Amino acid sequence: MKRVVETGLPKLKAPLEWATVAGNVLYTAQIPIRADGSLETGDARTQVDLTLANLKKTVEAAGGTMADVAQVLVYLTGAEHAAALNEIWPRYFSAPYPNRATVIVSALVVPGIVVEMVVHAHLGR
Repeated sequence: MKRVVETGLPKLKAPLEWATVAGNVLYTAQIPIRADGSLETGDARTQVDLTLANLKKTVEAAGGTMADVAQVLVYLTGAEHAAALNEIWPRYFSAPYPNRATVIVSALVVPGIVVEMVVHAHLGR
């Protein structure tokens, strides 16, 4: 049985949730969205930082911590954004780091954003 996590992030227009929990696993996808529902379309560092801040807020709303994050799949619109990702990553995670795969894509569905993250966290360690 799954439950929806009330993240405090803006409501989505699409028919989906920011995060769900099934068993003790949190499933979420995050983008650089501000509390007012507007999107951050500035530089990659700002977008990555906001996306990770949203992830932290979501994990905590589900009852976990960033140490519970087991795997992150990162989509970037260009390899040049990987430096920003690597620079900001340690602000949110510490060793042992979650498993991570980074995929370079030609575009994301939301125009102007350069990062999207799909995350799995195991809660209640």
